[in-house]
Amino acid sequence: MALDQTTHDLPCGRSLEEVWDTLGAVEAGFATDHDLTCPHCSTARGSLLALRDATRELAAEEAEPSRDLTEKIMAAVRNDVRRYGRMVPLPAAEAGRLEVSSAAVAAVLRFAADGMDGIRGRRCRVTPTGVDADGQTLIEAELTVAAAYRVELDEVLDRLRERVSAACASGIGVRLVRLDLTVEDVYHR
Repeated sequence: MALDQTTHDLPCGRSLEEVWDTLGAVEAGFATDHDLTCPHCSTARGSLLALRDATRELAAEEAEPSRDLTEKIMAAVRNDVRRYGRMVPLPAAEAGRLEVSSAAVAAVLRFAADGMDGIRGRRCRVTPTGVDADGQTLIEAELTVAAAYRVELDEVLDRLRERVSAACASGIGVRLVRLDLTVEDVYHR
């Protein structure tokens, strides 16, 4: 099977690739009559020589990073750490380490809250607190929600605790040891 190669043919019939391949020979004095007389090849050769010289110059140049490059890199790293928070270890089926960001765990807990009728998840903060005797990660969470107007708050918050605990255990593989719930707003359905 032949490969489809794209060539850039000059008006004289030669390809740009052929002119590139003969640069060294022409410079060494082994030019053909066509190389010496063809205006198209001569123009292409001039451009290719300029390109080759510029490329060599750039390759030979030793670039010094800007003084603030390290600061910019470290700022990006710090932003990532702030964005994703601490890492939460998860149980791994095979040898090795498996972690997920606390921000990802918080998103699962907010999603569990949003799935309940009468509750809307707002903010969630997750903190890993250790590991139990079975190797399961223990977490604490602070979850802020909005509740529907005239909802039976005690009943809804009890169901929310159960739902969030279940999401931790079955959806993530961690055990919720403490959940602080704050109702910060009321909405009308």
